Amino acid sequence: MIRGAGLALALLAACWTPVSGMAASSPPLPPGASAEPLTPAQIAGWAADDHSAALAIFARGCQTEPSLRASVAVPAALASVCEQAQRLAASGPVGPDAARTFFERHFSFWRIRPPSAPSGFMTGYFEPEFEGSLTRSDRYPTPLYGRPPDLVTRMPGDDWPGLDASLSAARRTASGLEPFHDRKAIETGALDGRNLEILWMRDPVDRFVLQVQGSGRIRLPDGQVTRLVYSGRNGHAYTSLGRVLSEREGIPPAQMTMDKLIGRLKADSNFARDLIRLNRSFVFFARRDDLPPESGPIGGAGLPLTPLRSIAIDRTIWPYGLPVWIDATLPKGDGGMERLARLTIAQDTG
Repeated sequence: MIRGAGLALALLAACWTPVSGMAASSPPLPPGASAEPLTPAQIAGWAADDHSAALAIFARGCQTEPSLRASVAVPAALASVCEQAQRLAASGPVGPDAARTFFERHFSFWRIRPPSAPSGFMTGYFEPEFEGSLTRSDRYPTPLYGRPPDLVTRMPGDDWPGLDASLSAARRTASGLEPFHDRKAIETGALDGRNLEILWMRDPVDRFVLQVQGSGRIRLPDGQVTRLVYSGRNGHAYTSLGRVLSEREGIPPAQMTMDKLIGRLKADSNFARDLIRLNRSFVFFARRDDLPPESGPIGGAGLPLTPLRSIAIDRTIWPYGLPVWIDATLPKGDGGMERLARLTIAQDTG
């Protein structure tokens, strides 16, 4: 995955297809966004991409899902096209030209424009590695929790009377659904005694970074590595601590890097505790020791992510498996910039 949080997105064009027999229509959009139909020839860099790499990921990863909106039959269309992609991939090696023709034949193309700016904003994430232990000790006092059995995730269309519409999850009780414990409540013992701990980390800052990324590797005291994957969150809204610190201290957002934020948090444990608790969202994990070391992190679709080919999407708008063309300018390690223009596949939630 791309590391960093300040990546400029110059163009995002989503490939969209209707069910067979229907005319191509504009895809579902975020509030205020607009969609403009395109031809492949209008997409700079389209012909130069390695479409065979994108097709292989698409064929492995697309899946049938319930329609996110009753008027949008996209999941059924994607499932149909995916079956054709799987048959094509099973027939033998698929070259770049044949793969490009496949996407051009089965999808229509749309440029998605955000409501308030001519270009979008792109972030990247990575799979961090931390020290940890399967047993609690003075060196490893901070617990990571597995998904609580009473945690209920809100699905598109769910109506939860009496609960804030912003909650994406809740707690099932004998009397109905209630807001799940927020971060402060969890950190002060709300889950104690339920045997939900799956391992322990060195400090809350490491746990915070792991929760932001959504997956990671934990190196145990004996040198073995265990993989952690996202297993849900408590449903409270996510608050960007980098943005909070930037506003409090007048630091330009472009200068508020993850490394700078971690440095501040590591330097003062009390400051770290209070700042981290401003983010009421809390992520739960599951161990996946069956994954080989070279495998990428597991995304929300349940599949290993591919660097620079897998992207995260808003699942209230778009489904997993959707091909998305990205044209972005990314920072390089030497301070320069480089262009990223390629076909990606939606395999995670962001």
